[in-house]
Amino acid sequence: MTYKVFIDGREGTTGLQLEQRLSGRDDITLLQIEADLRKDTLRREQLINEAEVVFLCLPDEAALEAVALCHSPRTILIDASTAHRVSKDWTYGLPELSPNHRQAIARSKRIANPGCYATGANCILYPLTTLNILPLDYPVTIHAVSGYSGGGKKLIAAYESANRPPGYLYPCQYALGLAHKHLPEMQNISGLLRPPIFNPLVCDFYAGMEVSIPLYADLLKGKPGKKAVLEVLTEYYAGQRFVTVAEQAEEGRISAGEHIGDNYLTLYVCGNDRQMTLVSVLDNLGKGASGAAVQNMNIALGLDESVSLD
Repeated sequence: MTYKVFIDGREGTTGLQLEQRLSGRDDITLLQIEADLRKDTLRREQLINEAEVVFLCLPDEAALEAVALCHSPRTILIDASTAHRVSKDWTYGLPELSPNHRQAIARSKRIANPGCYATGANCILYPLTTLNILPLDYPVTIHAVSGYSGGGKKLIAAYESANRPPGYLYPCQYALGLAHKHLPEMQNISGLLRPPIFNPLVCDFYAGMEVSIPLYADLLKGKPGKKAVLEVLTEYYAGQRFVTVAEQAEEGRISAGEHIGDNYLTLYVCGNDRQMTLVSVLDNLGKGASGAAVQNMNIALGLDESVSLD
């Protein structure tokens, strides 16, 4: 069977990545909107309702408007914006979190694609809160670094400009008001009683991401050491194709670029029996964006979830 797919907002970073991942598939027909009509409401409405799958690669407000244009009961909407990630009417598209998440994606017509930072954080937090290892009132702090492609076209242009300001040569901490747009889904999905303190940095490399969460063992239920936490997470993600767990030795190093170009996430357990740092490594454009969106589409269509992703 051939499925009609429309990417609303294909000119952006995620949209272009989606087009690249899907353009070679013989089971997908990409519906193209004429360049002069890409903001035309009637033409977009026509394509949205013609497609079996629509990816919304739009700002939040535009994504809400696009949803209102969809009248077809068979059309699957996969929203890459933040507009629906904590909505009870939308399915959170991170299938590795639990069998229930995967089953919900398989039968859903409204799928919210997770944020890149939130994917890294929730892959750490969700198992620990679900298994009652991490108390819901734990004061979680999250540190993260990302390639500048996560900032979209304007930030990419700034970093790649021949006349870029000197500040763009160094890692830049931002969201200093502690109100980053991924925080609501971090808290909502993990079940934490308070939003984490989140310290993101954008760095002078195009793609790649690390999300790190430090933990005190004696504040966890049962006071598990490093080996015990490693075993719990390894068992939790056993059998998952795109999420794996590994131990990192004290003298080891972790690269944010480990998964550039793929849809994989590696969760590293570092530290000792008193203090640990759990680190998710992923591609902010892959498992953090377009790769996850394709995986969600594959699941929702009943296909092998790895098509276009291996």
